[in-house]
Amino acid sequence: MDKTKIIITREEIARRVAELAAEISRDYKNKNPLLVGILKGSFVFMSDLVRAMNIPAEIDFIRLSSYGRCTESSGKIRIMKRLETPIKGRHVLVVEDIVDSGCSLSYLLDFMRLRKPASLKVCALFDKPSRRKVDVPIDYVGFQIPDAFVVGYGLDFGEKFRHLPDLCILEE
Repeated sequence: MDKTKIIITREEIARRVAELAAEISRDYKNKNPLLVGILKGSFVFMSDLVRAMNIPAEIDFIRLSSYGRCTESSGKIRIMKRLETPIKGRHVLVVEDIVDSGCSLSYLLDFMRLRKPASLKVCALFDKPSRRKVDVPIDYVGFQIPDAFVVGYGLDFGEKFRHLPDLCILEE
């Protein structure tokens, strides 16, 4: 049986999401941003973030695959679901649950830059800089976290644990 240990509570997450939403609302005022959530992990964070923002924003989703059912990235990145909204000339904010190695995010940013957005920034709720293999810009960071496999608040292991309202370390 897998056990979890809370490292960031739902209350801490809610406070930080509200702060990020305030920053983003200020920075994107009158810009009609397009928020692009990376599925599946970002859906919980993105829904809370959008509801906490006080400016209108459009949303879309993209899905990348690099993990499968392992805790280590395979290093092979594929786009499983493409954007439905054209991004040329748009102010795009990529919403990511967690930045680990940076490989997937770097791939996605390169892919999006080719489509010529007016601006392209990243908001990640959780950041694991100790695991970084590729330097990627993160404009809005919720929390820096230790090098441990985490679940909850949308993050999963083998499609389990997404429902947990806190961020937890998965213990074997």
